[in-house]
Amino acid sequence: MINKEVILTPEGLKKLESELEYLKTVKRREIASRIKQAIEFGDISENSEYEEAKNEQAFIEGKIVTLQKMLKNAKVIDDTDIDITVVSIGSKVKVKDLESGEEFEFCIVGSAEADPAKSKISNESPVGRALLGKKVNDIVNVNVPVGIIRYQILEIKK
Repeated sequence: MINKEVILTPEGLKKLESELEYLKTVKRREIASRIKQAIEFGDISENSEYEEAKNEQAFIEGKIVTLQKMLKNAKVIDDTDIDITVVSIGSKVKVKDLESGEEFEFCIVGSAEADPAKSKISNESPVGRALLGKKVNDIVNVNVPVGIIRYQILEIKK
C-alpha cells in the first residue's frame, strides 16, 4: 500500500482503530503465550504448534502494519461534508433497477469499509463509480460482467 488516501466514515475510522487496538493488545498477548507454551514442549525444529504460532504472529504483525498505514493515510468524511444534491462518498443512495423494478439502497464508502452484504459499496466498485456525481432522477448505466444494469436514482441522503 503506497500511501494511498484511505477514505473512511467516522464509523469506519472507529472500527479500524478498535481492530488495531485489539490486535496490539489481546491478539499479541495470546500469540506470545502460545509461542511460550510451544517452546516448553521442547525441540522447536519439529514442533508444529510453534510453527503455527509463529506464522500467526507474522500474519498479525503484518495486519497491524497495514492498519497503521491505513489510519495514517485516513481521510474521514464528515456528515457535514456530504452534499445531498449529488452522489458522493458517504451518501446513501436509493435506486431503482429499470429492468426488474426492484429498489435498492446503497451507502457509498471508501474501499476499506466496503461490505456489500450490508449494502456498503466502494466508490471504486462499478456501481459506486457509476453513481458518483449523479443527481436524483439521473439514469445510470453500470457495466457489469453480465452486461449493463440501468438504475434510476430516486433519493440521495446523508
